[in-house]
Amino acid sequence: MEKNSLSREFTVRGVLLGALITLAFTAANVYLGLKVGLTFASAIPAAVISMALLYRFKDSSILENNLVQTQASAAGTLSSVIFVLPALLMLGLWSGFPFWQTALICAAGGTLGVLYTVPLRRVMVVQSDLPYPEGVAAAEVLRVGEEQRHRSDASGAGSPRSGLRDLGWGAGLAALFGFLSGGLRVLGDAINLWIPVGGVALRVAAGFSPALLAAGYLMGAAAGIAVLAGLVLCWGVVVPWLTAHATPAAGQAVSDLATQLWSGKARFLGAGVIGISALWTVGTLARPILQAIRSQPARASGSAAMAGDETDKDMPRSWMLLIGLAALAVLFLVVNGFVHEHMPELADAARYGLTALCVLFAAVFGFLVAAACGYMAGLVGSSASPISGIGIIATILMALSLLALHAAVPAFADSVSGQLGVALVLFMVSVILAMASISNDNLQDLKTGYLVGATPWRQQVVLIIGCLVGAAVIPPVLDLLYNAYGFAGSLPREGMDPGQALAAPQATLMKQIATGIFSGSLDWTMLGLGVAVGVVVIVLDVMLRKAGRGALPPLAVGLGIYLPPTIGLTLTIGAVLGFFLQRAIRARGQRAGQPWAAAAEERGLLLASGLIVGESLMGLVIAALIGFSGKDAPLAIVGEGFAPAMWLGLLCFAALCAFFYRRVLGK
Repeated sequence: MEKNSLSREFTVRGVLLGALITLAFTAANVYLGLKVGLTFASAIPAAVISMALLYRFKDSSILENNLVQTQASAAGTLSSVIFVLPALLMLGLWSGFPFWQTALICAAGGTLGVLYTVPLRRVMVVQSDLPYPEGVAAAEVLRVGEEQRHRSDASGAGSPRSGLRDLGWGAGLAALFGFLSGGLRVLGDAINLWIPVGGVALRVAAGFSPALLAAGYLMGAAAGIAVLAGLVLCWGVVVPWLTAHATPAAGQAVSDLATQLWSGKARFLGAGVIGISALWTVGTLARPILQAIRSQPARASGSAAMAGDETDKDMPRSWMLLIGLAALAVLFLVVNGFVHEHMPELADAARYGLTALCVLFAAVFGFLVAAACGYMAGLVGSSASPISGIGIIATILMALSLLALHAAVPAFADSVSGQLGVALVLFMVSVILAMASISNDNLQDLKTGYLVGATPWRQQVVLIIGCLVGAAVIPPVLDLLYNAYGFAGSLPREGMDPGQALAAPQATLMKQIATGIFSGSLDWTMLGLGVAVGVVVIVLDVMLRKAGRGALPPLAVGLGIYLPPTIGLTLTIGAVLGFFLQRAIRARGQRAGQPWAAAAEERGLLLASGLIVGESLMGLVIAALIGFSGKDAPLAIVGEGFAPAMWLGLLCFAALCAFFYRRVLGK
């Protein structure tokens, strides 16, 4: 696309609007990630909101809207640090989230993630045939909005106002559902059935979560089937087998024993599947990543750059060097402060040496992760990239490295061990996850910019701005949620209801792995079995893809084992809903035409995004009320024993699914 209105691409109002959207979506992602272990991609809804709000400005353009969504996309990625940081509270090391420590590691890690992917843009985006599904979709949304801008009738389907209306429907219904269930408590949030079979019990459970329904819809049928396969393997085979060979405690119900065995053993099976799946993905991408790095031309020799083509100009290397050094310096100071605070017995030289080694590990491993995640984002999309698996690998490697350092250097014998060693591992893994998540998103945004004719270096600058804004909002939101709900295994006050605590599933898993490595108690058997299961699933996936019979994503199978069934089955329901909707859209599109089919698909995408945003934001509102009131359920109008709640929740959830289906096809 030929660039016009270049002067209106990078604007103050665009940066401010992007910052506001980043604040809202970062807060929503932090809540959703702590509750269910999933976050949502915010680029497309940010693009729609940007188009709707900038629509009245005659001098606004597709390029300005693109920069807004680029900046706001940091909200869907940087919040991945919540997959590790809550573990520091579970360890008892923190009593809250120190603002500067938390914000600076997020900002430094995110900034390095942006810089690491800059040299890969030309090869992986411009010259490659990677599909970049979310980047292409975001570009299409921007193009639709730009086309409607130039039409006299901008009120029809597909206009920015129509898109915002669909997003609003989803957000409003999800917020209402969340208010009735999490606020008034008149709707149940899940159905949970135990079916006795001999001496064991099979569990069938599904959550009534609009956000999970939407996440399953966006995942697609293949991933949904894979999650279901993991769920059936876990609760239909592994947990019953473990239960049959375990001895319950006195008075312990079979259902309680099964849940205990799933949490303490079966989840490590899922961790093994996730870990080997991530390793497989990185291994298959090693050659193209190295080729991309080797073929990256020198900045000064680029013919396009010399010709003054703004659409092919990356951030100047001098800027990259200065910003990178500043980020590494900030990271060094923060890690040094963390080590000094929790390992005061270390001499200054030993502390500086340990800090330098940790930063070096994070920088080197972070670059490898950035390259792998950037390529994976182009291959399967940002949402499907195995960030959790990358975190598991980083946790294991960092823990083993510190154990080796503890054994090899006498100065660290007493400090880099036990709980403090676990804490340092988790602290550094949070930095690596920030790098991984941002790099996972950056090339997707650059693909969108490439398709609409944007300036790469401007996108890279605003994404760094998005990292800084997101980093500033993450600590207070984490504090708010922790004081309102608490985390599984860590409650801020006595008398709080553990059932209302946020699961923080990835943080719990990272802590278990790191603690198990340092204490020597890690259940390598279940991890090893998970690796074996993962290998089998990988082989099946390769065979299915080669035969053209679909796919069985190994990571999704691992998630089905690892996540609670109230999450996994709801994701599958969303995926099945998406499968039938896609069939209906294709069938009706043959009669109504391709433009109608494209508009219907966009409605589904925007409705799903709205469901996620609405539930997440309502969760934050309820969290604020709990925090200010000091009560676990300040808005509840019924007690915990309100029997119809579960069935009312099921009825309303079914009605929501029906509305979603009709809304997408109804125009």
